Amino acid sequence: MQTMYDVLVIGAGITGGCVLHELSKYQLNIAVIDRENDAAQGTTKANSAIVHAGYDPLPGTKMAFHNVRGNRMVKELCERFQVHYSECGSLVIAADDGEAEAVRNLYERGIKNGVPGLKILSREETLKLEPNLNPEIQCSLYAPTAGIVSPWELCIALVENAVENGASFYLNHEVTAIAQEEGGYAVSTKNGAVFHTRYLVCAAGVYADAVHAMAAPADFSISPAKGEYYLLDKNQGSLVSRVIFQCPTKAGKGVLVSPTVHGNLIVGPDRTDGCGREELSTEGAHLAEIREVSRKTCDRIDFRQSIRNFAGLRAISGQEDFIIREIPGRPGLIELAGIQSPGLTSAPSIALEAVELLQKAGLELVKKESLRAPRKAVRIKELSPEEQREKIKENPLYGRVICRCETITEGEIVDALKSPIIPPAVDAVKRRTNAGMGRCQGGFCSPRVLEIIAREKGIDPTEVLQDKEGSFILPRFQGEKQL
Repeated sequence: MQTMYDVLVIGAGITGGCVLHELSKYQLNIAVIDRENDAAQGTTKANSAIVHAGYDPLPGTKMAFHNVRGNRMVKELCERFQVHYSECGSLVIAADDGEAEAVRNLYERGIKNGVPGLKILSREETLKLEPNLNPEIQCSLYAPTAGIVSPWELCIALVENAVENGASFYLNHEVTAIAQEEGGYAVSTKNGAVFHTRYLVCAAGVYADAVHAMAAPADFSISPAKGEYYLLDKNQGSLVSRVIFQCPTKAGKGVLVSPTVHGNLIVGPDRTDGCGREELSTEGAHLAEIREVSRKTCDRIDFRQSIRNFAGLRAISGQEDFIIREIPGRPGLIELAGIQSPGLTSAPSIALEAVELLQKAGLELVKKESLRAPRKAVRIKELSPEEQREKIKENPLYGRVICRCETITEGEIVDALKSPIIPPAVDAVKRRTNAGMGRCQGGFCSPRVLEIIAREKGIDPTEVLQDKEGSFILPRFQGEKQL
């Protein structure tokens, strides 16, 4: 007998994850499907990780509303789910008279959007806060409610908690067709599965237009824009203590310099339009341009301390605002598209609107009497010496350090492998525990993580993946032939 879901969510990035989490509070049969083998595998794991204050979007837009409300919600969710987060504040710096005028305009826009605590600071006030900035600046816009977060941690925590509260999660299910049927929709996937659902939420990121076209005539298109980044070692992490933006241009918010929640420094992104949906390469010329442009903010960054370069994609729809709607002519099919910056910040707030749209479309919402609380993760390096000793007494694996750069223990890795969504690869363990995120980028700990995954899953080491499907680490043979 086929299962009929009340709501099916397409996409397990931060937007889809927030929707699933919100729906899991109600007495509903819900599920999420994703084309990848883990949550947070798209834009969610490759972005600036900024919780924006909300002064940039145009007043009256969905972006402005969801940015400001989402800013508060992200902070609350991170506290509840033990996700790394810091309300460090941000500065938009102005280098000349024209940019000083732009800063004043952003201030006025932020006031209209309801952003609290905004101030325009003089050159002296700015440099007192951030002495390593370019001394040529004239002034800055200070936003104390801006912050930094670990996006994949937040997404995975929300999806896992939704699963603990009854949601189903299906990996490696790339959608190939959506058909209306009596009472809802039938969603077919590449591996031959068909999901039947009364209501459907599409949060497909850079594939949003392709998924839309399966259900209704296309009325927008996604043209992904790529942004490249530097991630620098922790010895650069204290150069600035806030998120430092240059004045925005038509291309976006520009190259930023920011600390990360794990103590590193991130610099970027640039912008390359018209990229493929899987185009995540980095290029020397683009990275050189980022280095040069960043000097306008701070010329003290030692780029020799770079430990990783990466790229992420933005889902550019060509429209000036988020697309959040019930698709015309498709009752109960809710679309969340073009969720570019400030999409990460806005996601929890967008989820509330998505649930409201579902309710208006006829979905009956009855709150559950009780919910399972978020799991409490053990992070040995964040405990006091006494707390560490107690945990090691409980489980000696907490005393065995696997990742030396980040001080991550075998106990923490085993905990991750017993989570509601079992990490399918070495990089999936990294996203949950931070093992491999340090200076050596897994050069020391990856072989041990591989061994632990193989042992805990009861599989051969040659079956362990680095990240996505097919990314086997060790050579696999059939007879004398390598697969």
